[in-house]
Amino acid sequence: MRLPLWPQSLFGRLLAASVIAVLLAQTVGLFLIAQEREHFVLQGSVREWVRRIAETTLMLQALTPAERAEAVSELAVPRDGQSARVTRALPEGTRRGLPPPERVFLRLPLLPGFENTLREHLHATLGPEYTVDVSPTPAPPPPAVPVPVPFYEAHELAAHLEDALRYDVTVRFPDADTVVYRVTRMAGGAPLPRNLLINLILLVLILVVVLYLVARSITRPLSELAAAAERVGRQSGVARLKERGARELRDAARAFNTMQDRLRRYLDSRTRVLAAMSHDLKTPLTRLRLQVETLDNPPMQERIGHELDEMEGMVRDALSLFRGLDDGEPLAAVDVNALLAKVREEFAVMGEVTVGGQASQPFTAKGQLLKRCLTNLIANAIKFGGRADVTIEDAAQLGIRVRDAGPGIPPQELERVFEPFYRVESSRNRDSGGTGLGLTIARDIAQAHGGTLTLQNLPGGGLEALLLLPRRR
Repeated sequence: MRLPLWPQSLFGRLLAASVIAVLLAQTVGLFLIAQEREHFVLQGSVREWVRRIAETTLMLQALTPAERAEAVSELAVPRDGQSARVTRALPEGTRRGLPPPERVFLRLPLLPGFENTLREHLHATLGPEYTVDVSPTPAPPPPAVPVPVPFYEAHELAAHLEDALRYDVTVRFPDADTVVYRVTRMAGGAPLPRNLLINLILLVLILVVVLYLVARSITRPLSELAAAAERVGRQSGVARLKERGARELRDAARAFNTMQDRLRRYLDSRTRVLAAMSHDLKTPLTRLRLQVETLDNPPMQERIGHELDEMEGMVRDALSLFRGLDDGEPLAAVDVNALLAKVREEFAVMGEVTVGGQASQPFTAKGQLLKRCLTNLIANAIKFGGRADVTIEDAAQLGIRVRDAGPGIPPQELERVFEPFYRVESSRNRDSGGTGLGLTIARDIAQAHGGTLTLQNLPGGGLEALLLLPRRR
């Protein structure tokens, strides 16, 4: 299944995958940093609170019950003064109108086990003769002795006091007397400052730029290789690729250049051989035609002349096929509408040709080769179907349909008719004319332009040739 938003190019996929990997890594790293920060703040706060509670408890332990009750009453926070006393417990600088604390951009949930951690540390510090209980402060909060906030939480707690969490720590003395302490901590866990977010964004941007340059250095040689491979067979003298980039890319460019050199040498050798064959075949045919013209038997002269014409046509088409499509014609913008109108005029005396639809814009192709392809298709339609109905469909690719009203072709022969010199034995045989190379040449021309040529029988009778030519981006 293709994802609609997933890039289709190699460059886009490399860049997108790299950016996603960087973002995931940064997210995981940010989570680990926040978790470690929360653990540090939790441990530091617990140690500070344990120290202060232990000092106060030991101080109260040395007093008489009456003096202890008076001291606790003096230290305790009344119900209506909870917020004021907590604020007074904060550092002095926080209460003097200094600039507000720096904003945060992330808070993780509180780590579990705060109550158990505080209780265990107090037990270990005070000793087994003291009983300690830690629980959330009930509503309404009873009087309690406030414990100052650790310095590394003071600023944040001052800015978010309304969201603070409060816990009551009940300490039972060995003489069964009790005192309640109240600790206040941030509700959202340890904050991460805004500067950390800015630093992470800058880091991601730097990584994206570097990944863009690296991915581009990989995909640009591949794009050049694909473009050069597409030009092979369409243009003569394709320039050699520059061997640059990573080792694998240099090896691929070197292999392509070697293949292109071998192919050029093979084509040059074949061209020379075919030129010699063309001269050697045309010379005896010309002598035979001169000898036939000296005959006094007109019927024999006509029959042999017809055979010679057929042989010359086969030699001409065969040499054209074997020579290939590299005739040196450059690619140019071809007006398909005007081209079909010209072909229709040329076939006006041979049969009816209709043209429907139109191309929205010119098509980049070799004009003479494209004309020859359409000429072969229309000629077959008129020859075997009596007429040719041409329809142009222009969208993401240029489609040209050529239909006739003939008997069609057996389904098992629809692909075999593209083989050189192959003819269907029913109506499409040598008696009806042709050398069996028209469709072969037409398909070669279509493939040379990156397109396809297929045949199919129509439901109501007749044959349709469908030429699809992609418009290059």
